Amino acid sequence: MSRFQKATKVKSKLRMTMYGPSGSGKTYTALSIATGIAKELGGKIAVIDSEQGSASKYADRFDFDIAPLPENSIHEYIKAIKDAEAEGYEVLVIDSLSHAWKWLVDKVEAIAKGKGHNNKWAAWAEGTPLYEQFMKAILEYNGHVVTTMRSKTEWVVEQGSDNKNKPKRVGTAPQQRNDTEYEFDIVGKVNSEHWMEVEKDRTGKFQDRLIEKPGPEFGQEMIAWLNEGAEPEKDWSTVVPGVKAAIKNRAQDKIQKWEGFLAKWHKEMPEEIYMEATTLLHDFKESLKQKMAQEGAA
Repeated sequence: MSRFQKATKVKSKLRMTMYGPSGSGKTYTALSIATGIAKELGGKIAVIDSEQGSASKYADRFDFDIAPLPENSIHEYIKAIKDAEAEGYEVLVIDSLSHAWKWLVDKVEAIAKGKGHNNKWAAWAEGTPLYEQFMKAILEYNGHVVTTMRSKTEWVVEQGSDNKNKPKRVGTAPQQRNDTEYEFDIVGKVNSEHWMEVEKDRTGKFQDRLIEKPGPEFGQEMIAWLNEGAEPEKDWSTVVPGVKAAIKNRAQDKIQKWEGFLAKWHKEMPEEIYMEATTLLHDFKESLKQKMAQEGAA
């Protein structure tokens, strides 16, 4: 039997990043695109914030839940990503990745100095696995992911419409590990006029497009393409952690969502996972009944 099979397109989850200088509108653009995705799918948006509450400024324009990071360590990023997945957020925005990279660079420098030398190559033997864990958490997220990166900023002089020379702020390379863009399906470069150039696009549909102020429609357009094709094989490993998180947080809407999920897919998922998840939900409901009975008798 041949190891090769006919290639088929399967539905997939978005992995997108964008970068640009300060003031280019990265946060707003990410929220706008995420809103289009969530609207199309009927899901919710979670924002992991390392930008000192930048996303919260747009809370009157977009509907999302936010988790400011207590510190910009890779460990905190990964923990927040796992929490968002466990709580069932369909779309995750990470604003931004650059703080995780800066934290790691500082950590590597501290490791090198702590060992009494400045051999950063040796220190990166400890730092690189951390960054790979970070990327792995993003790529394995059970939902759509939109991220931002700061860019190195330079000033150039351009001639304006009035024929006068004016300084203009432009973004160059992202403040991130050099090969980070390889991990994402779509990479956008946002300029100071809020136009986004699609520099990389694995779908082939948006490559080299220059989009003025990308909005929800762009998110919906991407999802329409990503949803074409066959259903991918399901990852059942998230079921039990998701049920546990819903119970821990007393999130009734998510508990009902998991009950519906189990009812729909119980014939396909492994029996041990189905039994553990349903037992957790049953025990939780029984404990609620007992508590209500005790309160009624008091």
